[in-house]
Amino acid sequence: MNDLPAAAGADAGALLAALPDPVAWLGPDGAWTVNAAAAARLDRLDAGQDWQALFSEDSAARLRRAVQDAQAGQTTRVTVRVVDTAAPGLVTVAPSGGGVLLHLHVARDPLEVALELMDGLHLGLTVQSPDSRILMVNGAAPDILGLSAEQLTGRDSLDPRWQAIHPDGRPFPGDTHPSRVALRTGQVVRDVPMGIFHPPSETWRWLQVTAIPRLVAGTNEAKQVTTVFADVTDRYVLQREMQRSEQRFRSLVEATSQIVWDAHPDGHFPPPQPGWEAFTGQTPGEYGGAGWLDAVHPDDRPGTLRDWRRAMQTEQHYLTEHRLRRADGTYVPMQARAVAVRDENGAIREWVGIHTDMSAVRDAQQALIDLNADLERRVQERTLALADLTRFSTLLLTAAGEGIFGLNPDGVTTFANPAAARMLGYSVERMIGASQHDLVHHHHADGRTYDLHECPIHQTLQDGQTRRVEQDVMWHAQGHAVPVAYVVTPTHDENGRPSGAVVMVQDITERERAQEQLRELIEDLERSNQDLEQFAYVASHDLQEPLRTIGSYTELFARRYQGQLDPRADQYLHYMQDAVMRMRSLIQDLLGFARVGRHDTLLERVPLDDLLRAAAQNVRGTLDDGGGTLVWRTPHAVLGQPSLLIQLITNLISNGLKFRAEDRPAHVQVTSHLEGEFVRVTVQDNGIGIAPEYHARVFDIFQRLHRREQYAGNGMGLAICRKIVEFHGGRIWLESAPAQGSTFHLTLPVAPSQ
Repeated sequence: MNDLPAAAGADAGALLAALPDPVAWLGPDGAWTVNAAAAARLDRLDAGQDWQALFSEDSAARLRRAVQDAQAGQTTRVTVRVVDTAAPGLVTVAPSGGGVLLHLHVARDPLEVALELMDGLHLGLTVQSPDSRILMVNGAAPDILGLSAEQLTGRDSLDPRWQAIHPDGRPFPGDTHPSRVALRTGQVVRDVPMGIFHPPSETWRWLQVTAIPRLVAGTNEAKQVTTVFADVTDRYVLQREMQRSEQRFRSLVEATSQIVWDAHPDGHFPPPQPGWEAFTGQTPGEYGGAGWLDAVHPDDRPGTLRDWRRAMQTEQHYLTEHRLRRADGTYVPMQARAVAVRDENGAIREWVGIHTDMSAVRDAQQALIDLNADLERRVQERTLALADLTRFSTLLLTAAGEGIFGLNPDGVTTFANPAAARMLGYSVERMIGASQHDLVHHHHADGRTYDLHECPIHQTLQDGQTRRVEQDVMWHAQGHAVPVAYVVTPTHDENGRPSGAVVMVQDITERERAQEQLRELIEDLERSNQDLEQFAYVASHDLQEPLRTIGSYTELFARRYQGQLDPRADQYLHYMQDAVMRMRSLIQDLLGFARVGRHDTLLERVPLDDLLRAAAQNVRGTLDDGGGTLVWRTPHAVLGQPSLLIQLITNLISNGLKFRAEDRPAHVQVTSHLEGEFVRVTVQDNGIGIAPEYHARVFDIFQRLHRREQYAGNGMGLAICRKIVEFHGGRIWLESAPAQGSTFHLTLPVAPSQ
């Protein structure tokens, strides 16, 4: 800070404005300069530019002494009390630029940090008054309890609207709620299981609740209670599943004549043993101690006793087989197993054993294996699903090529992925906690200040609407603009209000470069097309002059020498005349093709009925000579050049009349119907048809499907039709099959209503 130039307050002001913490600079002239962060605090206190108003009187006095030390060249750090926060602050006072620079750093409120931590762990928290009314809730509590913060505030544990139950389904009276017990006794109440009804999902959720009283100093009287609760529904459901599995197991044991028993560490049976009593018929007095051995077949008692003593001596599991007397006196072959249950110090606390009827053991064992495998599979699937979800979310943020960062309702960045940090030149840590707009979105591309209220990201935070911006800039840490496109997606709280936003940003530098190259290519193509059209027009026009000369002399030669030479010469002369006529027709068609779209004539409203009447007049001679018919039903109007559209319709009708079938007179039908912003015109004939493989080829220039001796023409008509349609912004296509006629479809822009 000693390097701060003493030149001008403008330089100092620029430096101060760039610092996020409150900073003030006392110039040599005694004038104060404060940055935006300090000004904001002073505005809240309505203290003008008086820097000292931020601190308590004793803190301000210490700061004045530190300023005097700094004016003498000494740097001092002073712990202060800031009036608008409960957290302590640290002010660094140092000589700078001929004046004194004061930098304030205020520690975050521990309560705020604790609340954020609990929200992050998804632990609910409430603070209640002595009458158990809720005074405050954290962010996670409404989600867990299914009620908004407004609905929770003011409620107490006796509120009849609470629906709470014990794990066994019994109602949970409000006066036994952990918070009321803690208020009444002044003691911490820990880990109380409680079921609550969750209104949004209409399900029961299970909580583990701990209540911690805050006592009046020196007494056992609680002035507040803080209740912390965790949603343990998944764990509770899993425990219930395990309990049900245990119950099924016990039922299975009973159904397969298995006996479950327990014994003291010394091997004696303590009553009660309901399974043993039911099977053997022995009373507690008979099987107590070592009397249970009397129910074993006499021949099997020595081996049973030997195995039992060895198990107790070695403290290993007990396994033996013997015959056990049933209550009706019948001996049943049994396998006896027992394991030692140890306490936390490793000492045997008891033995738990089981007698199994060997005739049914295999089926029971298989059923138990299947049951345990199913439970393990379900637990594993759930664990894998949660792990996959966590891993996917992490990979999505880390590996995504687009920059992704989240904002809270104030526009402060709450998370950012590495791609966003690389794109904008900041570290992830630098982005988190900073105002996104002030850090990277503060100016337009032309350098104009970007007003916050005009920013689409800020607008989404206000109204909760998704926005997509195709072109904008964000500012790199090195000071240059980065062209970007981004999508702003809002997040909402349980009441549907905007609670923040997620912004996905894409660097479009390469896309803009590609678009510029594409524009240049399009311009080159347009110039090339213009040159080609000009060439075709000039070539067609200039070719007509020598062709007229050849035609004139050929005609003169024929008049004078026709019949005077041998027949072969007359044939050659005929070939020359025919070639001249075809060449003239070809040049005229080529010239007409080149002229399509060359003139910038304004498009006008043209009724299709007028076009059809003009086209019908053009083909009148063909209709009369061939006995064909033309009908139309075209009530719509289109936008176009009348002369080109008449040529288009005439060409299509002429095709239908020319390529007619020999066994029937030609019939052409023209219809139209509206399709959005276009009118589809359909020209249908009953002619010879066209094979599917030629449907695209017929629209190319100079393409003929038949010999000239069969059908006259140069193969230009449909190419001209396509060019006219495309000039008007439409398209043309064909549906046809041999001997089934042809149907041409074309679209033209609909004319606006008059």
